[in-house]
Amino acid sequence: MTKLSVNINKFATLRNSRGGNNPDVVKAAIDAQRFGADGVTVHPRPDERHIRYNDVREIKKVITTEFNIEGNCTEQKFVDLVLEVKPEQVTLVPDALGQLTSDHGWDTVKNKDYLKEIISVFKNAAIRVSIFVDPVIEMVEGAAATGTDRIELYTEDYAKQYALGKRDRAVVPYVAAAKKAKELGLALNAGHDLDLHNLKFLKQNIPWLDEVSIGHALICDAIYLGYENAIQLYKRQLM
Repeated sequence: MTKLSVNINKFATLRNSRGGNNPDVVKAAIDAQRFGADGVTVHPRPDERHIRYNDVREIKKVITTEFNIEGNCTEQKFVDLVLEVKPEQVTLVPDALGQLTSDHGWDTVKNKDYLKEIISVFKNAAIRVSIFVDPVIEMVEGAAATGTDRIELYTEDYAKQYALGKRDRAVVPYVAAAKKAKELGLALNAGHDLDLHNLKFLKQNIPWLDEVSIGHALICDAIYLGYENAIQLYKRQLM
């Protein structure tokens, strides 16, 4: 079964735009698991423009489902937070400072030594590690050499091509990368711009997908459909 981890960053974006604590991000995490999500994802950034570091601490105290913290491990503040909170999974993303959203995976060949070192830090703390990669065979092979437990395929290009009616062509590099990951013993996640339109086709072509992390599209759908209903609709796409 492919698990659905709900990224709740957008709740924090809305809260921060007005001040105060509405919507309550911790409640959003609790409700995600209550409504059937298999996990909760957060992506704290150094400027705390959405999820704040203390949100991460408070969420960890109250949820029982799997907790995934994404972020840029070149920021020592992020590394310290993950080691303090000890989520089930950390996803390493090569964001630049002030970046609007994640837009590329790691160059696992160029950064192999660095990734091996930082991954060992988290694994020594009994935290499962996933690293963000583009659907390129060389990058998947490079990832396997770092000691990571999983990779997360960056799916923006798939989503763009799917929207243009080119779904069969769009999924080809992702299937190839997924097969290589499986061959190398890497577990497989996917995320970025996945939605109710394109998710099922990805799952059908990569049935061994372990987890998808979805935030923006799901929260947008929740505005119209309701939070619980949106989560259930996304889970149905993964069946």
